[in-house]
Amino acid sequence: MAGGIKTEIPVTIMNRRVIGTVEECENGVVRRSNKRVLYIRQFEIVMRLKNRASRHGRIEDYHSFLLVIDALDLVATGRSVNKEISLEKNNNEKAISKKKNTHKMFVGDDDSIQIVRLLEQTLTSIDGVAVREATEALDRLATELPHFPYRLLSIASGGENPSQRVAAATYLKNFTRRSTGIEGTISEVSKEFKDQLLLALLQAEPAVLKVLLELLHIVVVSEFVKKNAWPELVPELRSAIEKSSLISSSNSSWSTVNALLVLLTVVKPFQYFLQPKLAKEPVPQQLESITKEILVPLVSVLHRFTEKALTTKGLGELELEKTLHIICKCLYFSVKSHMSSALSPLLSSFSRDMIRILDSLSFDWSVTPSDGNLMRLKAGKRSLLLFGTLVSRHRKYSDKLVPEIVNCSMNIIKHSSNISRLGCLTERIISLAFDVISRVMEIGPGWRLLSPHFSTLLDSAIFPALVLNERDISEWEEDADEFIRKNFPSELEEISGWREDLFTARKSAMNLLGVLAMSKGPPVSTTNKASSAACKRKKGEKSRRNNQRCMGDLLVLPFLSKFPVPLKSYILDASTPAAYFGVLMAYGSLQEFIQEQNPEYVASFVRTRVLPIYSTPDVTPYLVASANWVLGELASCLPEEMNADIFSSLLKALAMPDQVEISCYPVRVSAAGGIGSLLENEYQPPEWLPLLQIIIGRVGSEEDEDGILFQLLRSVIDSGSQDISTHIPYIVSSLVSNMLPFLHPSEDPWSQAILGGLETLAVMAQTYESSKPAANEENNQATGIWVTGQGTISRALSSILHHAWLTTDVPPTSCVDHLSMMLRFIVIASTNCNELRLTELLVVWADILASWNGWEESEDLSIFDCIEEVVGINNKYGFRSFLFRDMPSPPAMPVRPQSVAESIGSFVSKAILEYPSARRRACSCVHTLLHVPDYSSDIEGVGKSLAMVFSEAAFSRFLGLREKPCTLWRPLLLVISSCYISYSDVVEIALEKVISGGFELWASSLAFSYSLTFDATPALASEIKLYVMTLVKVIEQLLDVKHGNATDDLARKCFVSLVEASQRLKELNEETDDDEDDGEPGEEETESEETDSNDEDSESDECEETEEEFLERYAKTAAELENSEVTEEEDEEDDEHEIDLGSLNEIDPQKLVLSLMEKHHEKVIKLVPSEVISTFLNSFPVFTSLFSKCL
Repeated sequence: MAGGIKTEIPVTIMNRRVIGTVEECENGVVRRSNKRVLYIRQFEIVMRLKNRASRHGRIEDYHSFLLVIDALDLVATGRSVNKEISLEKNNNEKAISKKKNTHKMFVGDDDSIQIVRLLEQTLTSIDGVAVREATEALDRLATELPHFPYRLLSIASGGENPSQRVAAATYLKNFTRRSTGIEGTISEVSKEFKDQLLLALLQAEPAVLKVLLELLHIVVVSEFVKKNAWPELVPELRSAIEKSSLISSSNSSWSTVNALLVLLTVVKPFQYFLQPKLAKEPVPQQLESITKEILVPLVSVLHRFTEKALTTKGLGELELEKTLHIICKCLYFSVKSHMSSALSPLLSSFSRDMIRILDSLSFDWSVTPSDGNLMRLKAGKRSLLLFGTLVSRHRKYSDKLVPEIVNCSMNIIKHSSNISRLGCLTERIISLAFDVISRVMEIGPGWRLLSPHFSTLLDSAIFPALVLNERDISEWEEDADEFIRKNFPSELEEISGWREDLFTARKSAMNLLGVLAMSKGPPVSTTNKASSAACKRKKGEKSRRNNQRCMGDLLVLPFLSKFPVPLKSYILDASTPAAYFGVLMAYGSLQEFIQEQNPEYVASFVRTRVLPIYSTPDVTPYLVASANWVLGELASCLPEEMNADIFSSLLKALAMPDQVEISCYPVRVSAAGGIGSLLENEYQPPEWLPLLQIIIGRVGSEEDEDGILFQLLRSVIDSGSQDISTHIPYIVSSLVSNMLPFLHPSEDPWSQAILGGLETLAVMAQTYESSKPAANEENNQATGIWVTGQGTISRALSSILHHAWLTTDVPPTSCVDHLSMMLRFIVIASTNCNELRLTELLVVWADILASWNGWEESEDLSIFDCIEEVVGINNKYGFRSFLFRDMPSPPAMPVRPQSVAESIGSFVSKAILEYPSARRRACSCVHTLLHVPDYSSDIEGVGKSLAMVFSEAAFSRFLGLREKPCTLWRPLLLVISSCYISYSDVVEIALEKVISGGFELWASSLAFSYSLTFDATPALASEIKLYVMTLVKVIEQLLDVKHGNATDDLARKCFVSLVEASQRLKELNEETDDDEDDGEPGEEETESEETDSNDEDSESDECEETEEEFLERYAKTAAELENSEVTEEEDEEDDEHEIDLGSLNEIDPQKLVLSLMEKHHEKVIKLVPSEVISTFLNSFPVFTSLFSKCL
C-alpha cells in the first residue's frame, strides 16, 4: 500500500457512521476502513453515467446511475465521489430541467421508494394512528439506513409533487434538529452533505426553500457560528451569488433570490452578541469574512439595482424588488450588534441608497399596491430599522448621516394624517420613522438639528397621528379587543398582550411626544471618555438644567390647551371630540413629565382637562374610554385627595351600558384597567360593595368581558383582603350561580373566561380561609359569623365541583390546580366524609391526578396543599376509598381501580421525575403519605407499593444529579429514607432494581450529604430527626452478618454523620426550648423614614449608568450564571416547609442512638475517630460510660 493516495470520504452525517479512509493503489483496488472493496473501473462507469445524465437529462441514464451508486453502497442521490463532478455540471443538469419546466424526477432504490411511501402516508392519512405508525417507521429507517439524510434531500429536490418535496424537507429538518446536541452543535456533518444542501437551496421552489432554510439555520449555527468548521461556506456562497440569474450575465439556473436568502440565513445569527461573558465583544471572525467577501461587493450591487428599480419597470420587477429587500435585511443584521471594519467605510454609500428607496415610497392610499410595491415597502421598513440601529449603536460612524436620515424621516411622518387609510405595512413605516426621530432627539447633534422644527413636528406629524380616525371607529365596533390592545394597553394580561407588539404610528408618535416633552436641551454624552467628566459635573449641571423649563411646559401643554373640553354644544361638531381624543392620548404619553410636576398642578390639570368628560351630557364613549386610560396611566402620580373622585368616575364608566349604535365594551374594559391601576397604587375605597356589585352584576353578560371582570375581581380581593372577606360568601354564591349555566363538563379545555372564573373562586376561598379570626372568648361572635360564611362558600364550591366532575363519565382535566384549591377548602370545612358527596369528589379528583400530564401548563403547587388536607381528613374521619376501592359493577371490566392513596402516589412520583419546580414539594408530600395514614388495615399492601414507587422515582432522579451536588440532594435522599424506615426490604429491592449496588450507593450518598447539604443550607428539625433515625437503621443493617466486613468504610462514614447529626438535632431542640421560655417576641421597632427624601436626592445625584458600565455588569452576571452550581430549575419557596413525620414524631431519636451505641459501642470505637467520639460525648454525657474504657 506504500505509495497509495489517501482521501477522506465522509460517508454520512449525524454521527450515524464514521468517516472512512480510501486508499488508491497501483493494482486498482480501493479499500476502505470498513474492509469493503471497490474498483476503479466501477468508478469510471459511475462517472460516465453521471456525465451522460448531466448532458442529456434522460430518465433512464439517471436510473442506471442511481442503481450503480446503490450497488457500491454510496449515496442513493448520486452525490459526487470526487471533484470531477463540479458545480458547472450541476448547473447543466438544472438548466435542462428548467428548459423542460419540470422538476427532476426522483428515481431511487427500494429503500428510497419506501421513504417516499411513508412520507405520502403522513400526508394523505386521516387516521392519527396511521400517521403515527408511518412516523415511527421513518424514525426506524433513520437509524438503519446509512445514507438516510441524503435520500431525504434527494426527495426534497426531485420528488414527484410539491407536497412530497415539502414533507421530505420537513422530516429532514426535524431529523437534524433531533441530532443537535446539548450545546446546540451537531456531532458530525459531512462536507458532502453541506455541498448537496447548498445546491438544493439554490434551485429549490419557494415552499421547499422555506423549510430547507430552517434546516440550513440549524447547520449554520452548529458548524459555522459555534464551531467555525465550514471554511468553504463563504467562498462557495460568494461564487453562487456571482453566478446567480440577476447578477451573472450568463443564463444561470441559480436564483439570485435563493442565493441571497441563503446569505441572510448565514448572517442572521450574528445580529446578536454571541459571547455574553465579554463586556466588549469583538466582531466575530466569521462576520468579518462574510462582510469582506460578500457584503462589500453587494453594496455596489445594491446601488446598481436601486438605480434600475427607480428608473425602470419591467417583467423582472418583483424579483428585483425582492433582491433589494433581502440585501437590506442582510446589511441590517450585519450591523445590528457589530460593525465590521470592511463595512464602516461604505455606510454612507448604502445608507444613501436606502434613503432613495424610502424617498420613492408611495403613500397614496387610493392606489392598491402591487407585489413589487409591497417589496419596496418592506425594503423601506428594513432601512428605517437600520437607521435606528446606526443612531443608537454606531454614532461614531453615523453622525454625518444624521441630517439626511432626519430629512428622510420627516418626509415620511408628514403622512401621519392619513394613517387610517393606509395599509398596515405603510403605517409600520411611519411608526418606524417616528422611532428614528425619537432616537435622533436623544443625541446632542440630533436635538440641535430638530429643535427649530419642534412646533411643526408637533402640529403636522405627532398630533394628527393621535386624533380619532375612521379606522379607530371601525375597529371599535368590529374588533374591540384589537382596538384596546393598540390604544389602551393596561396591566390586565387579557387585554394588553405583549406591549412590544404595539407597533402602531400612534404609539410611536406618543413615545416621541414623551421624549419631546422631557427635553430641556441637547443631551450630554455619558459614554466613553466623556463619562467620567460628565459624572464630575453632574450636580452643578443638574441644578442648572432643573431651573431650565422643558419642552413640555414651553410647547406641548400650550399646544394641547388650544383644544377645549367637548361640552354639549359641541355634539354636532364631530371634529371636536375626535381632536380631544388625541389630546387625551397625548396626556397619557406625558406620564414621566407629569410626575415631575407639583401635586397642585396635577390636581388642577386632572380636574379641568379630564374629569369634566364624565359629567358632560351625552358624551361620546370614545372620550370616556380614553379618559379612563389616561387616569390609569397617571395613577402613580395623582394626588391622594383626588383618588376618591377619580374612583367614582371610573366606577361610573365601569357600569356604562351599551348605546343604541355604539358598544361601550372598550369603555368598561379601560375603566377596569384604570381601577386596577388605582388599587395597585394602594388606593383603598371607603366602601367596596358598590364595586363588587357592579362586577358580579355584569359577569355572564359577555364572555370576552368576563375575563376582564374576573381579573379585576382578583385585584380587588388582593387589595382589599381583610376588608372584603365579609363579602366573599355573597360574591362566591353569586359567581357560582352565574357560571353554572356556562360551565359544560364535556368541553375540555374550558374557555378562558371559565378558567378565569374558577381561578377567581379559588383565590377568594384562599383569602377567606386566611381571614379566620383567632379562637378566643372575645371573638366568639366573629368566629360564628366566619363559620357560617365558610359553610356558604363550601356548599357553593361543592356545587360547581359536582357539576364539573360528577355529571359526566369522563371528567375534564382542565384547571386541576384551582379546582384542587376549592376541594381543599371543602375538606377543611367538612365534619365528615359523607357530607356534600365529598368521598365521590375525592375519588374523581385522585383519578384525574393519576392521569394528569399538565406539568408544562401550570406551576401552581396548590395540589400538594390539597393532598395534605386529604390525608388529614382520612386520619380524622376515615373513608374506605383512601386505601381500598370496590370492584366496579358489570358491564365494566373486573379490574380493581386504584385507591385514592395509590392515585395520589402516582401523581407525586411523576412530579419527582418530571417537574423540577414541584420536585421539592412533592418530596415533602411523600413523608405525609407514608407516615400520617394508618396502614394497619392495609390488606392490599398500598403502603409497600407506595414505598416502592417513591424510592424508585427519587433514586432515579438522584442518579441524574449525582455528578454535581446541589440542594435537591437532601429532599431526594430523605424521600428514600422515609420509605426505608417503613419498608426497608422493599426499598433495598427497589434500589437494586434501579442500579446494581443501589443500596450501598444511597447509604454512602446519605452519609456524605450531611456535611454537604445540611451545613450549606439551614436544616429543619424534622429533617435531621428523620436523618438520624435512618442512619441508625442503615448502620444496623450494615453491621448485620450478611454484609460482612466489606462495608466497614461505609459504616464508618455513617457513624461519623450520625454523631454530627445527633449533635445538631440536640442544638435545634435546645434553641426551640429557649424560644418557648422567652415567650412571644415583642413588636420590632420600625425605623424612621425621615431620610427617604435625602436618599432620593443622593440617588438622583449619582451618575447614570453608561453603556460600557452596563455591558460590564451584564458580562459579570453572565459569567456568574454560567459558573453557578444550579443544575435545574427548582422552587426555592418551600425550603422552610416542615415535613410531616406523622407517627414517627412519637419516636425519640436519642433513645435510638443510645440503643445503637450500647449494642455496637465496640464497633464504634474501631470505626470512628477518637476526636469525633470526644466531641459527641461533650454533647451527650449520658454515653460516657460506654466509651470510658477506650478514652
